[in-house]
Amino acid sequence: MKLCTTLQMRSIDRRTIEDYSLSGYELMERAGCRVAEIAKQLLEGVAGKTVAVVCGKGNNGGDGFVAARYLHLWGASVTCHVLAARPALPVDAKKHLERLEETGLVPDFRPDGPLELPGQPGRPPALIIDALLGTGLKGPPRDPYGAAIAVINLSSSPVLSVDTPSGLAPGCGSPQSRPRAEWTCVRADHTLSIGLMKVDLATYPGRSWCGVLEVADIGFPDRAVEAEALYLSMPERSEMAGLIPVHRPGDHKGSRGKVAVVAGSAGMAGAATLASRAALRGGAGMVMLGAPAGLMYALTARHTEVMLRSLSETAEGSLSLAAESDIDALLSWADVLAIGPGLTRHEETSALIRRVVSNSERPVVIDADGVNAFAGHRDGLSGTAPEVIMTPHVFELSRLTGMAVDDIEADRVAAARQAAGTLQVTLVLKGAASLVASPDGQVSVNSTGNPGMATAGSGDVLTGLIAALLGQGLGAWDAARLGVYLHGLAGDLGAEAMGPHSLVAGDLIDYLPGAFLHTGGGRASP
Repeated sequence: MKLCTTLQMRSIDRRTIEDYSLSGYELMERAGCRVAEIAKQLLEGVAGKTVAVVCGKGNNGGDGFVAARYLHLWGASVTCHVLAARPALPVDAKKHLERLEETGLVPDFRPDGPLELPGQPGRPPALIIDALLGTGLKGPPRDPYGAAIAVINLSSSPVLSVDTPSGLAPGCGSPQSRPRAEWTCVRADHTLSIGLMKVDLATYPGRSWCGVLEVADIGFPDRAVEAEALYLSMPERSEMAGLIPVHRPGDHKGSRGKVAVVAGSAGMAGAATLASRAALRGGAGMVMLGAPAGLMYALTARHTEVMLRSLSETAEGSLSLAAESDIDALLSWADVLAIGPGLTRHEETSALIRRVVSNSERPVVIDADGVNAFAGHRDGLSGTAPEVIMTPHVFELSRLTGMAVDDIEADRVAAARQAAGTLQVTLVLKGAASLVASPDGQVSVNSTGNPGMATAGSGDVLTGLIAALLGQGLGAWDAARLGVYLHGLAGDLGAEAMGPHSLVAGDLIDYLPGAFLHTGGGRASP
């Protein structure tokens, strides 16, 4: 699914009107009709049901007038609340207001508020349609809009927001960009994004205000959309199913991908275990784990399917430079390298990581302390492995790039896109709605996952999974997107089965088979 920024959506809208003879009036009609249809679906029929449509002074309010007209004609008991003066309405919205009034419905104009919803105590409206504020908002909403938003949020009625929950400012990045006390936003149960999905709705914290997200196709011409050169997308299950590697009857363990995992240190054997187990569950035919010699006894007891390679270590129990030749031998066997989980930031270990990555002739997935090793040494990534995927969280990306954490969080998409382009790597910025950014500027916003996955070791699982997909022949962009999607889906399946509070990283591995099955694809004919 293609995503867009608010500015891109405005450009598409303008191009459609100017170049393709579709008027703003007609686009508003289509949008409002679709809102009414969704309302009808949510209510399982509207006849006799009370629907409150709350409209503002912009085009969003015009969409609300259209929706109110359709719902009224379909037999709903509609009240239309307008927090604007008639002269302040845009031309197209005024025309649709007149059509609404022609049906006999009389809107309640209160340009200064307050909003008074219909119903009696204990009998609120069956649905509130929020057409108050659109994507043109700049800064926190002021009264009467702020007060109206509070009234909507205090109601027990379900809320359908038009285009965006009112108060969610486009490009705001996050409420952290201003004091939370100033943040007033409708908490919607369902949000209908008009035309295309906006990135502010697909990423957090905006996504947390939207409820169920849906897109209303109102007929923007393909060429008008293509002219915008959209670079944002969100994976859909059908697309991800098509990426799952096909295992054919003639396959053997050597043809299904050989993954080398270099991970672990004293006290961090779990990171090595999680990454290597995830690589196996991700479909790799063979996995060899290279880890400090001091971990071999513990790892041998834990692993049956994973092969082990003892590597030289420092006095502190992390990998030493003397391990380089053994890792080179490991790479001569492997199809792909995963490096970083649990390796520590020991100076000698970091130097080893940089040398191994710079000399690798295999695709590399770099995580955790592997990412940290290149902080202050970004030049070491130039001329490295044929394909490099880095999987930092926000603090690791800050150390790697020098960007402040607050600046990254204020616009995660821009930060990930800039880092991937500068470093010429495929970059996974982990977090809620993880991002995958390509060296050529594409950004994928993940659609799976839940808060229960915020647990130690979750990133190690992702590292092994992505490496397995790389080893089975996917390119870096597809391996990263599919890996992030399946990783999040495994977390969703785990949360559905046991709740999010008790999820641990090992559960993600256990639910990976279900994630593959749920996604589909990857099946070959006998």
